[in-house]
Amino acid sequence: MENKPILVQELEKKYMETYEITDFKDLLYKTYEKNKEKVAFKVKENGEIKEITYKKYKEDVESLATELIKLGLKDKKICVIGKNSYKWAVSYLAIAIIGVVVPLDKELNIDEIINFINVSESSAILGDNKYINELLKNKEKINQKEFTFIDFNINEDINKIYSFNKIIEKGKKLIEDGDKNFSLIKINPNDMHILLFTSGTTGSSKAVMLSHKNICSNIMSVSGTVSLKFGVRVLSILPIHHTYECTLGYLLVIYAGGCVAFCDGLRHIAENMKEYKPNLILCVPLLLESVYKKIVKTLQKSLPKKYFEKGKNVIEALPFFLKPIVKGKIKKTLGGKLKTFIVGAAAMNPDISAVFESIGIRVLQGYGLTECSPLVAGNNDFYRRNDSVGLPIPNVEYKIADPNSEGVGEIIVKGPNVMLGYYKDENATKAVMKDGWFYTGDLGRIDENGYLYITGRSKSVIIAKNGKNIYPEEIEHYLNEEPVIQESIVVGVKDKKKGDTFVKAKIFPNIEAIKEFLKVDIPTKEQIKQVISNAIQAVNKKIPNYKHIRGFKIVDKELEKTTTQKIKRYGENTKIDDDENIEK
Repeated sequence: MENKPILVQELEKKYMETYEITDFKDLLYKTYEKNKEKVAFKVKENGEIKEITYKKYKEDVESLATELIKLGLKDKKICVIGKNSYKWAVSYLAIAIIGVVVPLDKELNIDEIINFINVSESSAILGDNKYINELLKNKEKINQKEFTFIDFNINEDINKIYSFNKIIEKGKKLIEDGDKNFSLIKINPNDMHILLFTSGTTGSSKAVMLSHKNICSNIMSVSGTVSLKFGVRVLSILPIHHTYECTLGYLLVIYAGGCVAFCDGLRHIAENMKEYKPNLILCVPLLLESVYKKIVKTLQKSLPKKYFEKGKNVIEALPFFLKPIVKGKIKKTLGGKLKTFIVGAAAMNPDISAVFESIGIRVLQGYGLTECSPLVAGNNDFYRRNDSVGLPIPNVEYKIADPNSEGVGEIIVKGPNVMLGYYKDENATKAVMKDGWFYTGDLGRIDENGYLYITGRSKSVIIAKNGKNIYPEEIEHYLNEEPVIQESIVVGVKDKKKGDTFVKAKIFPNIEAIKEFLKVDIPTKEQIKQVISNAIQAVNKKIPNYKHIRGFKIVDKELEKTTTQKIKRYGENTKIDDDENIEK
């Protein structure tokens, strides 16, 4: 195992000043003392934007936690489910202080939700009305017979369903009457207080145990390398149950004394950006690529074709007198104040990052996993490479285990951010935790300066007959660069007769781009197939013969994705008929 030199010593000299937090209660009180009357959240009620101060936020967390304790839920596991909201954010922090919070994916079906409630041995759930109602209809399937339901949306307690607003009122009254249960809580930062079910692209879901120390260490590390001063304002878009959004898009912003606003839904991103004027957004590459394509499409209506030639940075290609006008218009459509995109969850096209940086919006790509709370590496204020996921964050180490001749091997991680283990699954924990190192299952390489490059998942690697490794993500990158291809997934298909494994692709075409290319209103199936075939042949010219795509299947709807918009590498996505659209 080889550990390449990393620029840690040089980077340490440039770390920004941070303040120490040991646990979430410590975070709540310290950020309150620093920011009492500042706005912590902006929420929309009946079409109007309402501001919530750090003082109100602290009081709501204390009140909710106090009443939950009275209901007998101290030290219990409690689920929270629903859309990104202030009530979700308050619930998460309050529960994680008094017990164990179990954030659930709102896209799960009812049977999966009940399964996770039972596996986690939870005693209560707080959430949006539609989930509470569904659970009540299926209450007999919940193992815990004394189970508490708390509804975000009702204003009065109904039968055995508690109103979130009433819980807050009751807790506040208890505190006014001298209840000190919350203030007396002592937290062991090393104990499990967060239990997360992963939604991996490979289909395996495990319950990850995290501590306050895990997440607090991640918060402090990131704030030391990425400037969050001068009133950071975040528009929360990604699902908040996921550690990426929860740690970096919520808790990190609260630590920095910033303001969180919640997106009304993916269709409302543009209008929400104009309303809340964020200066920081966390996103996945798919979202950024979508924004980029809209920008290019708008510019194409008024600018000559020569500026859009392949390989050109459209902004840099503009004449000097047009640049400030175009940049200003683009920034205005993004709210006018946007400074930074933090991108994670999948590989980012460096050319797209370069275009945004030409506009004056930096793109900081990073790499993380739920098991690492989540961040492991990232580009930052001091060191940045658009083709890399960056350097290790402070206090975290990574290495490449058993690298091959190209330096590619499994990424392993050590640091205070690494999980406690998988809940009640000692074998799964032992499989990934060895000698203090967490084996991620991701493949990558480290360059001579310590920058990390992700090459794929170890489970998705295709091994050719000649023994060479083929990384699907590399080929998908080339495919997705083709304007006529919207999305793709590459898999290895075994040819039993020839005893070899061939590369095949499932393609979701960009019909608008194909229409434009062919100059037709409605392209035929044969025309679409030919255009995609030509695009694949163009990709094959860029890669060695053993990596060539030998067959493809065109689909008429988007590929299945996880809630963080990663394409699933299992199920229907990987089924490609052997005899369909074979490249001869």
